[in-house]
Amino acid sequence: MILKGLYGGYRVRWREHGVLRQRTFRTWNEARIFDGEQKAAKRQAQPPVDEPNIRLKDYATRWLRQITGEVATKTKTSYTENLDTYITPVLGKLKVRDLHHGHIRQLLGRVRKQDGTPLSPNSLRLVRATLSVMLGDAVLDRIIPTNPVVGIARKGRKRRIGTLSHADRQRSIRPMSYEQLAVFLETAQRYSPRRDAVLFLTLAETGLRPGEALALQWPDIDTVGRTLHIERAVSDGEIGPTKTDESRDVDLTTRVAEALAGWQASVEADALVRGKVPSAYVFTSRTGQPLEAASVARDFQALLRRAGLPRFRLYDLRHTYATQLLAGLPGVAEPAPITYVAAQLGHKKPSTTLAFYAHWLPRGDKTYIDRLSAAREAVTARRGDFVVTSARRAASHQPRKG
Repeated sequence: MILKGLYGGYRVRWREHGVLRQRTFRTWNEARIFDGEQKAAKRQAQPPVDEPNIRLKDYATRWLRQITGEVATKTKTSYTENLDTYITPVLGKLKVRDLHHGHIRQLLGRVRKQDGTPLSPNSLRLVRATLSVMLGDAVLDRIIPTNPVVGIARKGRKRRIGTLSHADRQRSIRPMSYEQLAVFLETAQRYSPRRDAVLFLTLAETGLRPGEALALQWPDIDTVGRTLHIERAVSDGEIGPTKTDESRDVDLTTRVAEALAGWQASVEADALVRGKVPSAYVFTSRTGQPLEAASVARDFQALLRRAGLPRFRLYDLRHTYATQLLAGLPGVAEPAPITYVAAQLGHKKPSTTLAFYAHWLPRGDKTYIDRLSAAREAVTARRGDFVVTSARRAASHQPRKG
């Protein structure tokens, strides 16, 4: 179990031979890694499941109990829903050790059009992922030698079942235009509480995931250096690591840095009047706890309607940030390098950024190729001058005839 330290840092608690122990770490990621190592060691020490003929539905029930406390509540809820709705009704009566690729393909084929309604590619991916994680643990429990889900989505198939195609990813992205974003932010500034207006501006001008913005603490913000330090996220009221389990620093625009500095001054002044200590979190409810993403999303939709804008998702503010940063604005802003955008978004590799946003990379701009051509011509010209000068110099030193 990971707890926030009273004087900073994070504490990891675990039981060893019946004795409660704890250790303090400076960052969440360090605590998260150590906590994972302790859970893995505990799991390895447990004897394997003593029922080689256990059926999938029975193993699923045991597995869900087993992972309690090891995964976020939201993740466990997703696993439970996928198992109850899609997996156990089809494969529940089969013995785990009898499962093979054919059963997995049959399952994915059936749930793809369950009740005559096509399942979205992302939902199908989550069903496949749930089964894969569970059967991966069945391998660790020595019920099966290999995970039968592995290889289902291997390259070479015309359609990789249970995975998102490039086209699927592109369709899921709906960024705002520059004009739409300006209207939205103006509406938020005019009609929302100051806290919400600053939050929406922060999301729009940093590209943070909503959970990362809601988990921000005041020490994470450097308004003078114009940076944010991102090392945690909130999900269903639980504070945890970022999606990639890594921390990063994000550059701030002048506008959002000034807005955050003003909001901090307002929070501190209000706390002084009330005789209370300000919450460590930047965007909080009345109880001082981080706001819930669902509540923020509802306020976001209300603002869209008030502004007369089309329907977008709260996450589309992140997509808007990424696509506008990559595309730039002719005559106003140069496109940013994809490596910079990847670092701002917290993608481990630029290839991840490319997979989502390749469609928005500039096309048809001859500036770069013209610069290359000019550079090559300049070098050619210099070499030509050198050759001519060298020839004249050599001729001047030749002995005269006679």
